[in-house]
Amino acid sequence: MQHDAPSTHPKAHLGFLGLCCGVGVSTIYLCQPLLPEMGATFGADAAAAGQVGVATQVGYAIGMLTVTPLGDIRERRGMIQRMFGLVAVALLLQACAPSLPLLLLLSATSGFMACVTHLVLPIAPDLAAPEERGKAIGAVMTGLLSGVLLGRTFAGWLSEAAAHLTHRVASWRVVFAVAALVSAALVPLVGRMMPELPAKSTLTYPQAMRSLWELLREEPLLRESCWMGALCFGAFSAFWNTFAFVMESHGLGAAVTGSFGLVATAGALGATVWGRMADRKGPRYVLSIGVALMAAAYLSMYLVERYAVRAQAAGHLHVIVYLLSLGFAVIWMDVGMQGMQIGNQARNFALRPEARARLNTIYMTAYFIGGSIASAFSPVLWQHFGAAGITTLEFVVIALAVLRHITGKPIMASSTTEPYTVAE
Repeated sequence: MQHDAPSTHPKAHLGFLGLCCGVGVSTIYLCQPLLPEMGATFGADAAAAGQVGVATQVGYAIGMLTVTPLGDIRERRGMIQRMFGLVAVALLLQACAPSLPLLLLLSATSGFMACVTHLVLPIAPDLAAPEERGKAIGAVMTGLLSGVLLGRTFAGWLSEAAAHLTHRVASWRVVFAVAALVSAALVPLVGRMMPELPAKSTLTYPQAMRSLWELLREEPLLRESCWMGALCFGAFSAFWNTFAFVMESHGLGAAVTGSFGLVATAGALGATVWGRMADRKGPRYVLSIGVALMAAAYLSMYLVERYAVRAQAAGHLHVIVYLLSLGFAVIWMDVGMQGMQIGNQARNFALRPEARARLNTIYMTAYFIGGSIASAFSPVLWQHFGAAGITTLEFVVIALAVLRHITGKPIMASSTTEPYTVAE
């Protein structure tokens, strides 16, 4: 077993790690502002087109469960290069999909390969001293969260531009082709910018997979983090997986949908603040504030959509007022989501330094299972109940997260004496 030692020049690597995380994770969000156009291409309704987002998240969750444990037992730089190469191939094939069933299969494949993000993220605490690990995680999470949000913006704007430039090729196909080129460009950059990263454990792959259950059973804080992540990301995914349809119902297109990703990115700048706060006051403090902000955001969204439905029915919907009100709620939702995520990740990574990739595997698998379930239900609820169904789902799920958090106990993990567990 190897213990992690901080790099002598960690800042030289954190920015590039953030870039890799952002590009990798953006893969699974590119489709969200494009779902109405994809549905039009294949003659599918909202419920069917919405399953593209579900397939991508399911593939991502499977990739995290089966691939990311290798991050503890294999040399990581070479793995990351190969995974980005496979992401590029999967995205290019996705751009050429001739039917919706094949697009669903290829979406799951690209999502599976995009789990490279979570080979990169656990490297961050390895590059920092114990008292600065929250700050390091926050720095890399800034890149990851920017990828989550700007991926939508990139997709929406590029789709709108491509629609004006070409009428022979569906503009959503152009988005995936360009994204494939971006991922391909990272393959040589990883080789040049990232140091060789040797294995941290001598476990075999079967042993590493068996250890996932042991870690989940032995670490109560990890179990609590899994529930919190699954519920919060479920609410978050329900919002974004149907947002393009909500905007379309108000006569607004992919560019406006994507621009909300840019609006929410204002909150991503707070990731380093959350990280420093986790170092000073403990992850549970950060987690509490994050979940409270998310609950307030979803309540605001519920009220904003009620106003929009009534005003539109009466013929006097003020679109600018609606978009500004929704924009503020989206910012708070994103800020809260970041606090929740950084609080959870900080306490997870502190549990067992030699098992960070596997701890991340367990947590992020639960996280995306929650997101996939909510994403699967959300377009169906939209088709039958409209915005009222979506906002009700979001608020119920986040209320369950609040309940789980307040009934959790501040437990010190048995396997470590690092600062985060003391703060818990």
